[in-house]
Amino acid sequence: MSAIDNGAVRISFLGGGNMAGALIGGMLERGFDARKLRVVDLAAENCARLAERFGVSAATSVADGFLACDLLVLAVKPQQLRAAVAPLAGHLREQVVVSIAAGIRTADLARWLGGYARVVRAMPNTPALIGAGVTGLYAAAEVDANGRASVARVLSSVGSTVWVDQEALIDSVTAVSGSGPAYVFHFIEALEAAGKAQGFDAGTARKLAIDTVLGAARLAHDSEDGPGVLRERVTSKGGTTAAALASLADADFMGVIDRAVAAARARGRELGDELGRD
Repeated sequence: MSAIDNGAVRISFLGGGNMAGALIGGMLERGFDARKLRVVDLAAENCARLAERFGVSAATSVADGFLACDLLVLAVKPQQLRAAVAPLAGHLREQVVVSIAAGIRTADLARWLGGYARVVRAMPNTPALIGAGVTGLYAAAEVDANGRASVARVLSSVGSTVWVDQEALIDSVTAVSGSGPAYVFHFIEALEAAGKAQGFDAGTARKLAIDTVLGAARLAHDSEDGPGVLRERVTSKGGTTAAALASLADADFMGVIDRAVAAARARGRELGDELGRD
């Protein structure tokens, strides 16, 4: 599929939930053709929503033409994936299969697909819903450069992409960026609560917390300097920020985050073991 435009790519989605909708919306903004997109979802309301909003073909069961695609995106819950792909085993030919199901390993998915190994694991995060996500990607050896490029074109429609060369690192991607938005939301929640404790009304405390995180993230994104340098610039010796950071250090803030990410990674590996078990 090298040297073809986005509008020529045929893509089928198994699952039509929020992430599928985000991908479809982002793809259409980048020149993909709605007439070449197909969705199968068991929920009729999801099908109706996607068809009305995006003009894509959506049905509650696999019909003729569904597998006549270049990319097959599996956008169902990890616990449902084995049963969902069972009818596809033995019917795949040249397409690349892209799974966004957390924890499911390529070898297990290939086995469920009847030995079909042209599989890519993708781990997007929820900011993809507003086109600001980041997706970690790992491709099995059977996926060639053209296949990888096609997958990257699709996932980059909702944000940036990062390839890893070891599948185990996808669990780490899940722990850092996949679960990461929840860590940030929790920090905003804590900062908002601290603001209210200082006497601000709820609306003001929330605005101060959210806009501070938003602005700091933008500054870090746009700066050539790392976050450590930016932190140091805000921190005057003996000042208010230094006092706050000293309190965080006393509470082992860096260690707390490290342990949280490690716990998420470990749970991702456990899910892979549990869901891949015969």
